[in-house]
Amino acid sequence: MTAAGSGIGRATAELFAARGFAVIAVDTDPGRLAEVSEVDGVTPLLGDVAEEETNREMVALAVRRHGRLDVAVLNAGAGGAPPLEHGGAIAALDAIHAVNVRGAALGIRAAVPALRAAGGGAVVVTASVAGLRGDPYTWAYNTTKAAAVNLVRSAALDYAYQGIRINAIAPGLTLTARTAAVHEDAERARELSRRIPLGRWAEPREQAEVIWFLASPAASYITGAVLASDGGLSASNGIFFPPTADPPPTEGL
Repeated sequence: MTAAGSGIGRATAELFAARGFAVIAVDTDPGRLAEVSEVDGVTPLLGDVAEEETNREMVALAVRRHGRLDVAVLNAGAGGAPPLEHGGAIAALDAIHAVNVRGAALGIRAAVPALRAAGGGAVVVTASVAGLRGDPYTWAYNTTKAAAVNLVRSAALDYAYQGIRINAIAPGLTLTARTAAVHEDAERARELSRRIPLGRWAEPREQAEVIWFLASPAASYITGAVLASDGGLSASNGIFFPPTADPPPTEGL
């Protein structure tokens, strides 16, 4: 499991461990990794998912310690880039692509042989609703998350006959360390919440439950899917705010 030290990754590592899985938790932050490694059933691995060796070692460690690999959760993500015309824009795109697309591709590439050896299994990639539509000022993040979405769809077709299911979760706004600064701006947080039909941001545990579902036998007939877990955000075209009350009755209908 990548980016397991905080946010959705941390919640997912804890959930899988609580439900009996042995978890290999990968993160680039030693402090966060030390915290999650205190959870029973979690083995830490410090590494960068953009590096092929990290992905190979993640899988090798699972097989070496536990004899097999059943599920790979590829959760790592990166964002933040200046405007497209800025001098550093393409360098920023390359850095974000290295995590969001290259990291996911390397993770699938590393996991597939072990999943095949186990008779099949599941890969879940954390994409984003940002990969389904455009947003202002986040061109690099949206571009790479869209690439991750189609990576999942295409890889799912390549490996379905081997019993390997590959799906993606597309989270919406979620309360994590990465989004803390936005949520602490009360006015902005209310404005964003107003655009979510369910009226609130997700908790990391809610996203972890969706990942659990996609990895579990309950999703045994699902592959190549991108499941939006966004409170209804992506159901809208964004022109109108979702209603907060029932409309007045219309006579004659």
